[in-house]
Amino acid sequence: MTATISRPPTTEADDRFSSSSPRLSLAPAGSAPALLDGAWWPRSRDLAAELPALTAVLDPLWGRITRVTVNPTQWPVIPRKVPVAGHVVNVGWFLAEQDPHELLLLSYHVGRWNLLVVPPRTTPDSAAWLMAAASDPRGMLTASRLLEKAARLRTLRDADRAVEAVWDSEGGHEAGDPAARRRIPMGR
Repeated sequence: MTATISRPPTTEADDRFSSSSPRLSLAPAGSAPALLDGAWWPRSRDLAAELPALTAVLDPLWGRITRVTVNPTQWPVIPRKVPVAGHVVNVGWFLAEQDPHELLLLSYHVGRWNLLVVPPRTTPDSAAWLMAAASDPRGMLTASRLLEKAARLRTLRDADRAVEAVWDSEGGHEAGDPAARRRIPMGR
């Protein structure tokens, strides 16, 4: 199953209040086990505000989510319990044992799932790439490795754009266009 990715408004503050539906992408049901089961792109670092919408979508798919663990380096406040639709989700944290960019969800009878947490201020293009990569059932990269790869790809893209800008500023596109070349008048 893959949920849709919604594009955010211009600022995180506007986005946080604009929609309660989570930005989520999940690996197809029944696919081979991968390191990640998908990705979640929260609108803020407020876990108490973000978890209810996420669990509301996942409860019918995966069974009632009863526990969530995070790495505290990415969340300024970690509530012990978060009330969600009709039940409470217990929240815990692991510093060294859990990837800083991963959310672990547990369902009492069904199992566990690992989601990449895409940082809230990520650009829509990078977030879309990260969410697709984390949902790939053949994926073998951890959450942190995916973020590192996305950063390398961004750096390469930015370098390509800089080279292209220099080329353009030196007449690059116009130099290759015969119509743009200066015509040298021929004497008769």
